Amino acid sequence: MSHVLVISGSPSAASRTEAVGDHVARRLADDEWHAHHLKVRTLPAEPLVNADTTHPAIAEALEQVSRADGIVLATPTYKASFSGLLKTFLDLLPRYGFRHKVVLPLATGGSVAHVLVLDYALRPVVHALGARHVVQSLFLLDEHLVRQEGRPHLLPQSACLLDDVIEQFRKSLISAS
Repeated sequence: MSHVLVISGSPSAASRTEAVGDHVARRLADDEWHAHHLKVRTLPAEPLVNADTTHPAIAEALEQVSRADGIVLATPTYKASFSGLLKTFLDLLPRYGFRHKVVLPLATGGSVAHVLVLDYALRPVVHALGARHVVQSLFLLDEHLVRQEGRPHLLPQSACLLDDVIEQFRKSLISAS
């Protein structure tokens, strides 16, 4: 059974991006995959920013990446790019930190004008980290998620879109093992 690490790079606890990451982790766990959701915002700020890979929380997060067969990257879109928080974490990884891994890039944002963030900003970084295979990405607009009880939730039709991408990711994991 494959281990999957969902890494979300939103600085907000009530973010749409984290809701998407939670959905992906739940769906994979429902399919009996070992899935864990690493929320980069929960890592200690000073060791993260100072690239202190010896700090126990940072070292554990990097070990989770190393153990994973598949990586899901979930990021909000800021200034037509992926979040600086996610970039800060990815910069801690070794040169080929995604070697032999299947990667699913996901992004959230308010406008279709930023859809290319996945292909022109995030995908090159994923390839530079040596990913074995990068599956079709998905950009979810803010309108794909609604707030219920103060938390974002995927609309049913949007969940179907995301579930299709998750299925492609799952199949890629199976064929890679």
